Amino acid sequence: MTEFKSPIRTIPHNNELVFNFLSDLSNLEKVKDRIPEDKVKGFAFDRDSCSMEISPVGKVVFSVVNREPNKTVKFEASNSVVPLNLWIQLKPVNEETTAMKLTLRTDLNPFIKPIFSKPIQEALDKVSDLIASLSYQ
Repeated sequence: MTEFKSPIRTIPHNNELVFNFLSDLSNLEKVKDRIPEDKVKGFAFDRDSCSMEISPVGKVVFSVVNREPNKTVKFEASNSVVPLNLWIQLKPVNEETTAMKLTLRTDLNPFIKPIFSKPIQEALDKVSDLIASLSYQ
């Protein structure tokens, strides 16, 4: 397995508020206009899953597989060409600030790893920036 990690981002909101927002994927309604339509199409979601068409990968469905209150939200991808797991880790810094890190694990074979590692890391960093910039109120 290859592991990618975002930098730790600081979110200026209470840990519980951040967790409640991120653990309910129906909240993606509030940010769907910030998703680049040239990269992601057919975006759909409910409380426990979201699906999208990603060029050139195809349709991918992310489902919440575990919620640990105020600490982690773990996702698993189905319909993915490679096994893919993503989790959001949260840690309170103080009563009004939360530290957040994304971790993605996937099984890249040695031939495609050099090609896809940089785009995966860049995408993970962009997603972590987006999450950190959200309004959680």
